[in-house]
Amino acid sequence: MSSLSPADEPLICSAKECRAVAVWALRWNNPRLHDADRRKTWLACDIHRGSLGDFLDARGFLREVAPLSGSPTLEA
Repeated sequence: MSSLSPADEPLICSAKECRAVAVWALRWNNPRLHDADRRKTWLACDIHRGSLGDFLDARGFLREVAPLSGSPTLEA
């Protein structure tokens, strides 16, 4: 019986109840709580990239959206 190690398991979208593989990293911080250089990361699938980004952006938290490194759907 083989099992995946945590490093081999796909990263999953941060949207509530979504189980899709993440392909985007939404990097953010709350300037009231975090130093300017600190970044937290939410992961997003293609479907939830916009809604998660809009949520963070509306609060002034979104700093960067980048392809998740190692994503098989984004590497050509």
